[in-house]
Amino acid sequence: MKGLFNSKKNSKKHAAGDSAESHHNHSHSHSTNLQNEKLQPQISRSEPSSPVKPSPSSSRSPAKKSTRPASPAQREQTKSRSSRSFPRHSTEQGTSSSSRRSKIDTNTHPLNLPPDELKRLSAQYNMGSRSSLDKMDKMDLDKDTPAPPSSPPPQQQASFTLPVNPPPTNGVKKVANEEEGDGPAPPPPAHRSNPSSPVPTDAEAAEAHKADGNKFFKQKDFSRAIAEYTSAIQLMPDEPTYLSNRAAAYMSAGQYESALEDCSRAVDLDPHNAKFLLRLARIYTSLGRPDEAMTTFGRIHPPASAKDMAAAKEMQLHVRAAQDALDRGTSGSMVLHALDQAEKLLGPGASKPRKWQLMRGNAYLKMGGANSFGEAQNVAMALLRQNSQDPEALVLRGRALYAQGENEKAIQHFRKALSCDPDFKEGVKWLRTVQKLDRMKEEGNADYKAGRWQAAFDKYSAALEVDPSNRGTNSKLFQNRALCRLRLKQFAEAINDCDRAISLDSSYTKARKTKANALGQAERWEEAVREWKSIHELDPEDRTIPKEIRRAELELKKSQRKDYYKILGVGKDADEAQIKKAYRKLAIIHHPDKNPNDEEAAERFKDIGEAYETLSDPQYVRVHG
Repeated sequence: MKGLFNSKKNSKKHAAGDSAESHHNHSHSHSTNLQNEKLQPQISRSEPSSPVKPSPSSSRSPAKKSTRPASPAQREQTKSRSSRSFPRHSTEQGTSSSSRRSKIDTNTHPLNLPPDELKRLSAQYNMGSRSSLDKMDKMDLDKDTPAPPSSPPPQQQASFTLPVNPPPTNGVKKVANEEEGDGPAPPPPAHRSNPSSPVPTDAEAAEAHKADGNKFFKQKDFSRAIAEYTSAIQLMPDEPTYLSNRAAAYMSAGQYESALEDCSRAVDLDPHNAKFLLRLARIYTSLGRPDEAMTTFGRIHPPASAKDMAAAKEMQLHVRAAQDALDRGTSGSMVLHALDQAEKLLGPGASKPRKWQLMRGNAYLKMGGANSFGEAQNVAMALLRQNSQDPEALVLRGRALYAQGENEKAIQHFRKALSCDPDFKEGVKWLRTVQKLDRMKEEGNADYKAGRWQAAFDKYSAALEVDPSNRGTNSKLFQNRALCRLRLKQFAEAINDCDRAISLDSSYTKARKTKANALGQAERWEEAVREWKSIHELDPEDRTIPKEIRRAELELKKSQRKDYYKILGVGKDADEAQIKKAYRKLAIIHHPDKNPNDEEAAERFKDIGEAYETLSDPQYVRVHG
């Protein structure tokens, strides 16, 4: 019995730490002997039938079992217990005692005495020395310390047939238990469903979502309606009614592409449902696709009403009118008007169809003018922002640049369009057109600079036939050909070419200047003065124009006097022999005797003689020549 009590003390010392062990080994040895002598008779009375003698191995068993290092929480508990007036049992103690419980009969073990008996024994022991009293006080107080409410009382732990660890009362206890190998706490019991409330099926849940969606749709809360219909579709993906309802919500929210996708699926699942087909036709109309809308209306049986089809029919009429005007080459403003009327029938918030935007851009090109070309570029840029690889939009912008005379940039856009679609015929056509026109224009310029006026005239004439619709480039070609005609002394033809250049581009001041010079060389000074003044109004910053105006006005005054050179039909650079020859020829023709019935013949004959006498004067020639 003495050995058993010593075994208990040894296990307590191991749990308390090395410091407590070294403190009690030497200073309290005599007190321990007294304690054992006093307690032994009492313990033997309570356990007379089966005295147990502890072996050395059993006294060392708790220390052997606790081979794992203590956790930080355990070390902290050990430190706190050593500083208190009485220690608590460590977790390792419980583990080691569990091991002993499986080997020793619980009815004879001294620690299983009732708490009152243990207190009485402790009181007897207190009569010993003070050092032994302190040591035994600590052990008894640890036993007497009331357990927390969550832990069972000591009497309930008397049965050791199956070791069970109590649940942890705090986080530190739980970590310690897990590190000692006790494992995590048992999982909570499984949830028990109430058999009186059966789980709804997917179909029933979908119908509930549909009902909620209908409620939100009536409240015009389309986003929540879409969410409810989506939940229904996730449960029943092949139910066309849910798809059609969500399509209606998408339409009301302005999301026509999503509506088209849902309604198309619904029609695929139920091809003969008139309600689905009617909704699909309306979506096509809202998106600006009247041809497909009319085809869908044709699938409805019984046929849809005229009111249902009215918007699609009207839209189809306007779009066809715009396309016909574009194909016939009529005024671009008619195309724009028809497109404006068609766009009014689109769904609220729907974007303009790409085809319509391309038609609008082509109409602006047909109208011509700097503002129209700028609008065409804006249309092309809007399409390219949506898709930078759109070949039709690239060609549209290239044509706008080409019309404005920026041929190099136009060629770059045409080539990019062909890189996106090598078989795009429009791209091939316009690329070849611009390249050919540029080549012929450059050849004409080279001939003009070399003084080959007729060859340059021919090159410019051929270039004008390449693309008659290009107003900007053709206006430049007409102006260049007028310069060739001036060199060839074809003044009237030169003036005509200038007029054609100005008709293609009214702001082309260079063609106006060429016309004014041609009028002056044709000695039509009064018209030349008017032309120079109109040019000055268009470009008041040009300082050369006032000089040209003064020169033309001076020539006009000269022309108002008798022009003796003109009377004789010779140039101002004619010499004396040419003047004399011209005089003799005209004198014979206009002699009064030769024209007896012409009353003005004598007056002309007189002017011819006066002109000969005047031009024969060297001084007059020097001053007025």
